[in-house]
Amino acid sequence: MRILKKVFKVLIVIVVTIVILSTLWWFLPASTPSIKSQNGNSITSIDYIKIGGIEQCVLTRGHDIRNPIILFLHGGPGMPVMYLAHEFQRNLEKNFTVVQWDRRGAGKTYFRNIPSTESMNVRQMIDDTYELIDTLKERYNKDKVILIGHSFGTYLGSIMVNERPELFRAYISVGQVVDGDKSLKLQENFIREKANQNNRKDIIEELNKPNKPNYEKWLFEFGGELRNSKSFFPLIWSGFFAPEYTLAEVLKVAEASSFSSSNMKYNVLSGSVYDEIKEYTIPVYFIVGKSDYTTPHELISKYYEMIKAPKKEIVYFDNSAHFPFFEEPEKFCKEVKRILLTEN
Repeated sequence: MRILKKVFKVLIVIVVTIVILSTLWWFLPASTPSIKSQNGNSITSIDYIKIGGIEQCVLTRGHDIRNPIILFLHGGPGMPVMYLAHEFQRNLEKNFTVVQWDRRGAGKTYFRNIPSTESMNVRQMIDDTYELIDTLKERYNKDKVILIGHSFGTYLGSIMVNERPELFRAYISVGQVVDGDKSLKLQENFIREKANQNNRKDIIEELNKPNKPNYEKWLFEFGGELRNSKSFFPLIWSGFFAPEYTLAEVLKVAEASSFSSSNMKYNVLSGSVYDEIKEYTIPVYFIVGKSDYTTPHELISKYYEMIKAPKKEIVYFDNSAHFPFFEEPEKFCKEVKRILLTEN
């Protein structure tokens, strides 16, 4: 009985400790770690800037504000990269001022104000971006920015660098969106191949039904989203340790992503990027995970070969699928630095 009482007391202490820590975590304010720089020009800020009529959250970090600015456009369309930034971008901050932005309908911006469904459209997203770029240029005395887009962010990015090339020094695409219909065919072929290899008759039966199911769960299962994970768990788990997010904000990330995906309206291009954007007038660089089937790597390669640009390069990541910056962070920073620091 004494042993049971001791065990019971220990369990009570553990439960109480968890409750206390969770409560503190819930109310702990968001902040971003400071950067110590010898020249005193470092910047670490989380701002809410009025963009497109609503306050939107912008994280700015760098060792020297005189360095070039990288604006990172997240995917989703409502899947923020700001809450993953602590995992990969610290090395980039030594040479660049890196701006992470939770767009309307995403992350911290969604947590502060849920936008109208009418405003969830590609034109609004692009106009918001131009407004932010104007703010960054004026605030930090820059004439251009470097654009990095991921997934849906590349859909916006490809349109923007063609509409307003004068705003951008270079464009780096990570998991380029190319063509929805072509992507679905490649995804289905990939899933069928993997299902046959693993004797998953249940998947084949689902694929043979007239109404096609959502492929995402199988893309995860077979390593087409994250090469070494069968779920979003590593991304979610990382988000819990993002200093820029409160616990309450992290717990709203999935809701925001669902809201953005279900309400996004495509009102700029009449067709696909593949059909409508075949020439770039600024340097373009593609970063591609060799296991990526969210934006199938074969299709990105085909698009890369087709486009014209004053300078272009494609870089493959052997151990990544759709999130090279998260799956191979050291290589990602190294390649981005190589590309941009040698770019004329």
